[in-house]
Amino acid sequence: MKKIIPFLALALIVVACNNSKEKEKSNNSNEQMDNAENPLLSESTLPYGAPDFSKIKDENFQPAMMEGIAEQKKAVEAIANSEEEPTFDNTVLALEKSGELLNRTSQIFYALAGSNTNETLQAVEEEMAPKFAAQNDMIYLNEKLFQRFKILHDKKESLNLDSESLKLLENYYEDFEIAGANLSQEDKEKLKEYNEKIATLTTKFGKTLLDANNTGAVTFTNKEDLAGVDADFLKSKESEDGKGWTIPLQNTTQQPLLQSMDNRASREKLFKAAWHRADQGANDTREIIKELVEVRAQKAKLLGFNNYAEWSLQKTMAKTPEHVNEFFNKLIPAATAKAQAESDEIQKMIKSKGQDFKLEPWDWNYYAEMVRKQKYDLDENQIKPYFELNNVLEKGVFYAANKLYGITYKERTDIPVYQEDVKVYELFEENGDPLGLFYTDYFARPSKSGGAWMDNFVTQSKMYNKKPVIYNVLNIPKPAGNEPALLTYDEVTTMFHEFGHALHGFFANQQYPSLSGTAVARDFVEFPSQFNENWALYPEVLKNYAIHYKTGEQIPQELIDKIKNSGTFNQGYSLTENLAASNLDMQWHTISPDKKIEDVNAFEKEALNRTKLDVVHAVPPRYRSTYFSHIFAGGYAAGYYSYSWTEMLDHDAYNWFETHGGLTRENGQRFRDMVLSRGNTLELEKMYKDWRGSDPKIEPMLKARGLK
Repeated sequence: MKKIIPFLALALIVVACNNSKEKEKSNNSNEQMDNAENPLLSESTLPYGAPDFSKIKDENFQPAMMEGIAEQKKAVEAIANSEEEPTFDNTVLALEKSGELLNRTSQIFYALAGSNTNETLQAVEEEMAPKFAAQNDMIYLNEKLFQRFKILHDKKESLNLDSESLKLLENYYEDFEIAGANLSQEDKEKLKEYNEKIATLTTKFGKTLLDANNTGAVTFTNKEDLAGVDADFLKSKESEDGKGWTIPLQNTTQQPLLQSMDNRASREKLFKAAWHRADQGANDTREIIKELVEVRAQKAKLLGFNNYAEWSLQKTMAKTPEHVNEFFNKLIPAATAKAQAESDEIQKMIKSKGQDFKLEPWDWNYYAEMVRKQKYDLDENQIKPYFELNNVLEKGVFYAANKLYGITYKERTDIPVYQEDVKVYELFEENGDPLGLFYTDYFARPSKSGGAWMDNFVTQSKMYNKKPVIYNVLNIPKPAGNEPALLTYDEVTTMFHEFGHALHGFFANQQYPSLSGTAVARDFVEFPSQFNENWALYPEVLKNYAIHYKTGEQIPQELIDKIKNSGTFNQGYSLTENLAASNLDMQWHTISPDKKIEDVNAFEKEALNRTKLDVVHAVPPRYRSTYFSHIFAGGYAAGYYSYSWTEMLDHDAYNWFETHGGLTRENGQRFRDMVLSRGNTLELEKMYKDWRGSDPKIEPMLKARGLK
């Protein structure tokens, strides 16, 4: 996932961070840190301007971000109130430069708020959310500022701008219109109220869900209840008093351990803990959801749209909810039919084991693994010893990047990190020129949000002469002591996925930071990452990194064949759970402004039934509404479909590579030059078609999923 920092993606989401209560800001000098003592108020002197975590303290963030807000506000007022004739330099470029301190500081803050939070950072996040919403509105609802952009936009053809500068002007102008610049002053004030409320509710959702994930962890006191679970994993989850084992919840519906737990009652207990984590007790998110979708719908109505999705999709490839639904309609029948066939096969496996019960969601992964072993003779525990974390990264992820793009790396132990498990690498071009810094934060911990994502500490731009500083975050269970971290194949592909996002950021070659790298529409930003997953199983790459952590032996061809042969296994389930979540998202965000939701669970049930995504009983949505952080705490509201949309692009693109020689420097360079390095400087449909030679086709995706 590409993490979207709240106020840095104004046109697509306007705000996606929040607060619960506005607090009075004291002017007491004891609460204000002297500028000289706050390292965030000046650029870091570390290589690439990397954050100096040896100096940064939690209490530095709020003063620095408030200073950034004040600086930007002063700059924006100067632009808007200028009596000079608008020019590109005194208006467009001046606005692009106005938020340098705020952007730099908030990028660091949101990195920690997502991956290593605490009560202090959570309080700051709550405090700042409505201020960021107001900051967006201060810019995009400023009538004088908008009129200056309108003057320039109306005569853009005569300005003799280079293509990227013209794109910057057009991008800002579209952002103004989407954000509500054409509204009356009265409606702008109402919109500001909505934006602040949305900011408050999304931050509240994220905080509540983090608490729900942590308090929802399941403790087992009888070891027999955990029969089948890997002994090393259990050792890492042993309670401090030695009287039990505490299993943390992943943010998805299905939990990784359900695949190996022999005890059916234990599977049900773990599944239901995940299913109900946020629809009961102190961490119930349902009231937040009801209020949030209602405010979003009202905001869309105020802006002249029938629903929030119509407003949100304006700058995407899909453009409208209707186009998204047309795309889904091509997938749902085939996906659910395959899922039903898989369900029938698993039910037969249950019967063959002398069991007589109806397949339930908590049974699926356990018995599906048996079917996989029977059909393909593939046991996940057979392959994990070949997927040691450091080998996967350095001899797999980095190796593929070297073969395609020529980049090399070295570990940097002299760069301060924000948590002891974080590692830093410096990346280099093929000719040895520096490319940027790459941070890895792979292990799960209570202070980290669920899931996996990429973002920047420093964004590439020629305007500031900046090279990128990028981080990847995963949630792999940390092994006990000095034991190696052995990955599932899903975790391997996730590592390749997130580095695909990183490559999109590292290869950015833009003048302006707001157009740089991954600053593209949601239904394109996941394309480079999903495409990069293909190299995990590419023979040359796989044999280089899949080395047994004890014997040093290369993974045998027999196991490789089993992994490949099982590639379409369980794909009906996988696609159906994804489509169910995607459709839930679209249903929540196509609600009429006149409709009031009374019961979140009932709405969810009806939505799945309406789209025929509940026809296979044992296939639940990948995310229930109550813990769907992508759409209620992140930047993917009305945008979760983008994972399936970009999967179409991914398979179509890989099909091109397969027919043009596969993993070669020539192919990699062409893809870098025509796609990965372009940022948001071209229309995305044109960018893809120029590289591919045609519009994307859905057939390679259906074939890869085993649906055709």
